[in-house]
Amino acid sequence: MALRGPAGLGSSTSGLLDETVAAADGREAPALVAAGAALEDDEEDDGRGRGLLRWDGFSAWLHCVCVVGFDLELGQAVEVIYPQHSKLTDKEKTNICYLSFPDSNSGCLGDTQFCFRFRQSSGRRVSLHCLLDQFDKDLPVYLKKDPAYFYGYVYFRQVRDKTLKRGYFQKSLVLISKLPYIHFFHTVLKQIAPEYFEKNEPYLEAACNDVDRWPAPVPGKTLYLPIMGVVMKVRIPTCHDKPGTTQIVQLTQQADTHISVILPTVHEVDLFRCFCPVFLHSQMLWELVLLGEPLVVMAPSPSESSETVLALVNCISPLKYCSDFRPYFTIHDSEFKEYTTRTQAPPSVILGVTNPFFAKTLQHWPHIIRIGDLKPAGEIPKQVKVKKLKNLKTLDSKPGVYTSYKPYLNRDEEIIRQLQKGVQQKRPSEAQSVILRRYFLELTQSFIIPLERYVASLMPLQKSISPWKSPPQLRQFLPEEFMKTLEKTGPQLTSRIKGDWIGLYRHFLKSPNFDGWFKTRRKEMTQKLEALHLEALCEEDLLLWIQKHTEVEIVDLVLKLKNKLLQADREHLPVKPDTMEKLRTHIDAIILALPEDLQSILLKTGMT
Repeated sequence: MALRGPAGLGSSTSGLLDETVAAADGREAPALVAAGAALEDDEEDDGRGRGLLRWDGFSAWLHCVCVVGFDLELGQAVEVIYPQHSKLTDKEKTNICYLSFPDSNSGCLGDTQFCFRFRQSSGRRVSLHCLLDQFDKDLPVYLKKDPAYFYGYVYFRQVRDKTLKRGYFQKSLVLISKLPYIHFFHTVLKQIAPEYFEKNEPYLEAACNDVDRWPAPVPGKTLYLPIMGVVMKVRIPTCHDKPGTTQIVQLTQQADTHISVILPTVHEVDLFRCFCPVFLHSQMLWELVLLGEPLVVMAPSPSESSETVLALVNCISPLKYCSDFRPYFTIHDSEFKEYTTRTQAPPSVILGVTNPFFAKTLQHWPHIIRIGDLKPAGEIPKQVKVKKLKNLKTLDSKPGVYTSYKPYLNRDEEIIRQLQKGVQQKRPSEAQSVILRRYFLELTQSFIIPLERYVASLMPLQKSISPWKSPPQLRQFLPEEFMKTLEKTGPQLTSRIKGDWIGLYRHFLKSPNFDGWFKTRRKEMTQKLEALHLEALCEEDLLLWIQKHTEVEIVDLVLKLKNKLLQADREHLPVKPDTMEKLRTHIDAIILALPEDLQSILLKTGMT
């Protein structure tokens, strides 16, 4: 037989994870051990799941909290890292220092919020909190954690203070997290940062203790998250949600009278506010993001740059943007040389910058969006024009989209009229964002559905799956074969937009976004084949099979079946629980049919 399984068995973490998930199911009972309840304090712990350590609850949401201040001799410096045991390399600390303050030319007085993203240092040891990564499998692909990057969520305050030598108080409270929940963490900072600046470290410690008591970030569950007297009600999306919908009930019901803040989204930005200066060109920008083209956003402050970069990344949702993106990027960034070199073509990345120096440094980049101050809701800035790159020579160049790119698709005048009408009627920015988000969603779905349909045809027929052979392979993706399907089942079935769709697909198939999308789909389909193979095994009469085979072959079968179970558990294969139970029963029955000496050996080799 050709059953294949991993060579090593490994240990299962399902007990601890099951307890974490089960605890998260109840609204009242926190999913993680309350702050202060360190493992060694739990005298009654009998080894069932072993309980979670102090700060494991915190670590499910945040890596650490940093306070970055300005020192006259040292410049920007990390003054506080909390919890104190949190690990950051010197390189990571340097990046956080520079990314947590606006460039001096931004002139940000008062309070400013923005977001940055930076590369995790190589060689960092994976923490035990990866146990909670099982929640990642239920997230939409665009919300899954990227193990190579951290997000920094910043609340920066700069106010006049004559008692200080510089004449200004300058400090940032920064949340460092693996989770891309932009709106959620900005809301958390709004709740705690202003008071922190008045009360300092004891207040910060109390806030972190509150976070440590939060339930785990389980997708699909309504979570109640208390912090410093405020209770936030949130729901993290799942991969099973219908795209473009929000599942949380926004109207506060009687049972929710203790709720202070209800968040309809954890990750979305105000799309229309960000696209407002360029909405005439929003379809062209969608193409540039879809194709993974190098793109720079030049903005007056980190707030505008980070919001605009995040809006661009978000515009191809539910497709994941698979290249690097930096909502706020400075000349001190450790990747500055890598991304600004002229010795090779610009990489596939979206950068948000505020320093005028970049107007010269990134002049060779093919697509540059220069925006002015984002207007408050209800106001509309003058629409910028598409200009040739050679015109971007001076630091005071006017706002515009500087590119020589010719879009593949004709401009959709209908969405432009709809948004312009909304501006004239003073339609709220939230409503405009809903219209724009739906437009981008329909555009992306029209583009991706033909690809999904073709990739589904690469799946082998179920009747070709034999329990006694390795699962069949997927057919190869052939670009020309796919192109031929577009004539009858192309985007024209769902989209009114005309243009060179085939040219757009040809370009997309060479992009990082296609590579990332196809890699994910191929993995899902391969796992489906493995699951179907398991089901086929369960339907076999294995006791009849062992009557016709030698002991050596039977032992080999048992070991391979056990490996199959481990693989299904480790890789979260889409297998029904009763299928797994049935296979365990088969294994037990086969072992009991063997001589006693073999039984004892096989029972010691792992799970049954």
